[in-house]
Amino acid sequence: MKKYIIALGLLAPTVLFGQIDRSIRPEASPAPTININDSEVFTTKNGITVILSENHKLPRVSFNLVMGSNPELEGIMAGLSDIAGSLIMSGTSSRTKDQLDNQIDYIGASLSADKNSMYLSCLTKHMDKGLTLMSDVLQNANFPQSEVDRIISQNKSGLLATKSDAGTMSQNAVSVANFSKSHPYSEVMTEKSLSNINRDAIIQYYKRKFTPNGSYLVIVGDISKDKASVIADQYFGNWMGTKVFQEQWGAGKFTKGNRVLFVKKPGAVQSVIKVSFPINITPSHEDYLKLTVLNNILGGSMFGARLMQNLREDKAYTYGCYSRINITENGSWLAAGGNFRNEVTDSAVTQILYELERITDENVTKDELDLIRSAMAGGFARSLERPSTVARFALNIIKNKLPKNYYQTYLKNLEAITVDDLLLVAQKYFTSKNCNIVVVGNEDVIDNLKVFDTDGKIEMLDAFGKEVKETSIMPAKISADMLLAAYVNKVTNPSSKKKVKMKAKMPKKARKKIKKITSMKEVFELSMPQMPMPLISTKIWISPDTSVQFMEVNGMQMQKSYFDGTSGYTSNMQTGKEEYDADDINAEKKSKGLFPEMYYKSTGMNYELLGIEKVDGINHYVLKVMDGKSETYSYYNKETLLKSKSISIQTQDGETQEVVVTYDDFKEDNGIMLPTKTNISTGEVNLSGKLKTRTFNENIDLKSIK
Repeated sequence: MKKYIIALGLLAPTVLFGQIDRSIRPEASPAPTININDSEVFTTKNGITVILSENHKLPRVSFNLVMGSNPELEGIMAGLSDIAGSLIMSGTSSRTKDQLDNQIDYIGASLSADKNSMYLSCLTKHMDKGLTLMSDVLQNANFPQSEVDRIISQNKSGLLATKSDAGTMSQNAVSVANFSKSHPYSEVMTEKSLSNINRDAIIQYYKRKFTPNGSYLVIVGDISKDKASVIADQYFGNWMGTKVFQEQWGAGKFTKGNRVLFVKKPGAVQSVIKVSFPINITPSHEDYLKLTVLNNILGGSMFGARLMQNLREDKAYTYGCYSRINITENGSWLAAGGNFRNEVTDSAVTQILYELERITDENVTKDELDLIRSAMAGGFARSLERPSTVARFALNIIKNKLPKNYYQTYLKNLEAITVDDLLLVAQKYFTSKNCNIVVVGNEDVIDNLKVFDTDGKIEMLDAFGKEVKETSIMPAKISADMLLAAYVNKVTNPSSKKKVKMKAKMPKKARKKIKKITSMKEVFELSMPQMPMPLISTKIWISPDTSVQFMEVNGMQMQKSYFDGTSGYTSNMQTGKEEYDADDINAEKKSKGLFPEMYYKSTGMNYELLGIEKVDGINHYVLKVMDGKSETYSYYNKETLLKSKSISIQTQDGETQEVVVTYDDFKEDNGIMLPTKTNISTGEVNLSGKLKTRTFNENIDLKSIK
């Protein structure tokens, strides 16, 4: 009998598979109710809600302390909360920052904080040591003035980088567009607001924000309820604070008709587009899950989303176009967009608005809905594998006032959503006719955007979302050659009290003075927040046409460029040495000399004076320079005639890189006016530099630097 059973077992798959019609998708099983163990929840005497999720698989435990207060208006100190959050771990009344860092490292723990929370993760055996440090920071953070100065200085550099980072510019503009000035979400840190922030304001913020009343302590890991109760009382029971701040800010600023808001980024070859609008919904609303599904169909992270299929796959306008929905208790909004070539900027806006209109006019397909539901269900299931998920669910239920069985019934509620439900939700919350259309890019695209504004006008914003009243560059009454001659005259004759005369001819005295200089070597020390040690930048110029620049860190050369007037190369640790091609050599020849501006006319440099632009309240002449490889915009202070900034844009292999260099603190050296401070920004990387040494007419061995 056994051999027949085996034979039938081998035959069964053939018979069964032969009966399946593979053209018909099998019916999905009914969504199950998820069996999620309830977290232990209790409240301490001083008002902390403790949420415990036990998990004894690993000997680790984490403590996440979340404040219960809402955001505050910061006004003239916009950015205060971010500055304070950056400084919480800067030391206590009994431990310096270094001592704190060393003690955390010694027990292999992780302790961090931000403007609204504090987090500790450590081995169970080191729990008491870790909590001692956490409690000390929580109750005794002392915000040393030296650290306040350091963080503020870092943020100044970061704000400078913002002016060249189109992504950050668009985020700032979206925040300002969707929320009124009386809403915290509209506030953006600027150089002016940063200058108003001081240590006293930081301390007062911390005292108001970090208070036990209304806060949540989420404990996850290898710890029992009895032990958690003892721990909460032992390390947090004596923590005192003010009443929790619970101001209700309401929804965003809803517009009537479409608005176009433009942020100028000179020379940009791409436009960053964000079509956005506020949404009147909170996390506890019954439409929350439906709205999340709808957004995923429109432009969520999946490749099959409508925006991606239309603007990338069909139109080839971009590498990626997405939509993101942000739903909070204090205001919610949607933003859709991406990065697009200049020539298709208006077409991209048209298609994004089309997709917003289409999703409110007709049902999504069943296939679209099934695909998104499957992806969301899979993501939900995977999240249950993490011990912290259960505690996070409990925190969300309490904070957002969700039904107690919200997550147990999540899959059933997800499965119950229909295409008709989504159409009703789309018509209730989405719009294509009352949008804030934010574009960051080159001024050349502006005229094509006016058609999208209901009133036919463009609102100009700066990098921080502030209104710009002057919408264009003012005409200059001088020529480009006059500017170049005046600049060279100024830097080579700094002691002169006479007003520089505007003449197109390069001054003879300047030529004679520069001719006496056979070499110049300057060394700058560059620093950035991400680097524990400074970078050393060395520039060498040797008459007539040799220039060398290299970057070192801790004595190790990271990159180098060399040109001797006829040939050259670049090298770095990643790609090695690359010889200059003909285009590189031609571009280098056009920028020869200690002050290349002296020779623009004779070297064949392509240059044009665009006019006068106000930058940070100061008028600057703007000179556009093109050497065949890159496009550079140089800014010369109208009063001092010194060069304060340059923006260089180069496109290679389809990728565009922008480098912004600022020059400051000019001082006379060897009869020449030169900067002693600089800042170099590529958007993601921002370096602040100070002059270490500068020498002239030094006997430099060419062989040693080549």
